Amino acid sequence: MIYPYSNETQTGWDHGKYQVQLNLPNNPRPMGFCDGSDADVAELQDIAEAEGADEMRIEKKHLKSGREIWTLHGGG
Repeated sequence: MIYPYSNETQTGWDHGKYQVQLNLPNNPRPMGFCDGSDADVAELQDIAEAEGADEMRIEKKHLKSGREIWTLHGGG
């Protein structure tokens, strides 16, 4: 499940509640957070298609904590 950015979800990320932070290029604030499951990737692809992107690429950065930051790139 994708959890959209809010003060509450940012605090959850800060306290280790989520495995993945979702970013968009050139946006200083995260788009949201998730656990990084296959269902999360499918949901992200559905969102990208709904917004008119022909394709979506995920750039993954692995953190020392074991969590990840995903930057989402769409084309179309």
